[in-house]
Amino acid sequence: MSAAARELLARHPVLDGHNDLPWAMRDAFGYDLAANPLDVRGDRLATDLVRLDEGGVGAQFWSVFVPCALGEGSVAATIEQVDFVLRMIAHYPDRMMLALTSGDVEQALAEGRVASLMGAEGGHSIGGSLAVLRTLHALGVRYMTLTHNDNVPWADSATDEPAVGGLSAFGREVVTEMNRLGMLVDLSHVAATTMRDALACSLSPVIFSHSSARAVTDHVRNVPDDVLDTLTTNGGVCMVTFVPAFVSDDVREWDEAVLAGMAERGEDRRDWAAHTAAAERYARRVPAPEATVPQIADHVEHVREVAGLEHVGIGGDFDGCDPMPAGMTDVSCYPALVDELLSRSWSEAELAALTYGNALRVLHDAERVATG
Repeated sequence: MSAAARELLARHPVLDGHNDLPWAMRDAFGYDLAANPLDVRGDRLATDLVRLDEGGVGAQFWSVFVPCALGEGSVAATIEQVDFVLRMIAHYPDRMMLALTSGDVEQALAEGRVASLMGAEGGHSIGGSLAVLRTLHALGVRYMTLTHNDNVPWADSATDEPAVGGLSAFGREVVTEMNRLGMLVDLSHVAATTMRDALACSLSPVIFSHSSARAVTDHVRNVPDDVLDTLTTNGGVCMVTFVPAFVSDDVREWDEAVLAGMAERGEDRRDWAAHTAAAERYARRVPAPEATVPQIADHVEHVREVAGLEHVGIGGDFDGCDPMPAGMTDVSCYPALVDELLSRSWSEAELAALTYGNALRVLHDAERVATG
């Protein structure tokens, strides 16, 4: 990773759309910051403050994800995730700052602190209640992914069987209320029908917090070109992710073999723990291929080509996926992507739009719609 890339990121730090550190801290350490302090270089997780600094990450959407399998416990578990993020920020006040607005992000960047935003990953986190949605916003959550891997009663997921055909009437109410609040509508994880319905009714720019381009890698979690094209008029941003199966056809095909084995055994492909265990077993017989940084760059360039430079960003999904692509193993590695794009003749202004400018604009535009 070159000095040029690091210097560029010092001037134009990354605003990343998705990091699953909060759930990883719950799962591995019971939220105990003494057991896994974040102000020193760690070796169990992909994220800490030392490596965020090395990677040029100045702002991060922390995912307050909870699994769909928690059912009625999802709302309480989401609030526990929010509570952890707030406690994490308070624990490192010189290094982190809670960001509720685009202005807060700019202030944190100016002060050299990591601007810390929150995003809820899945509409199951509101339990079918607009009051809960409003409460999450009041607690600081600034985007919500409409679904995770399972459908919710009002929206179809990309990885579940179609049920309502996109958004239901209540689903459109959810989008309208999010627009009113200034909470970004996140369309990662949702079915293409849900993407199109949300884009048709949203008055604010939408985001894809961690998705790549379906025309490059034909994975259901990626964004079709007709939807990317719609971002030009909606004003939204697709934050390209690093998840290997979403950026590499070889990895996608290998993972499809894993999923086929799960289906033969009657296992639920949406169960991430079961999926991970199945992948580990399969890898003993058929080693997994590796995704690469140039493949990530291919997705970035495709989104730029179809939607325009103003509509592409970065959403790594660190600590939500393991392993990550070669050369992109933890949050210190963003300069590798910048190096790759510099080699493809991206200018400093173009890279600044990618790393944080576009995402910051979307935050600002959503706030403008909310205030009328």
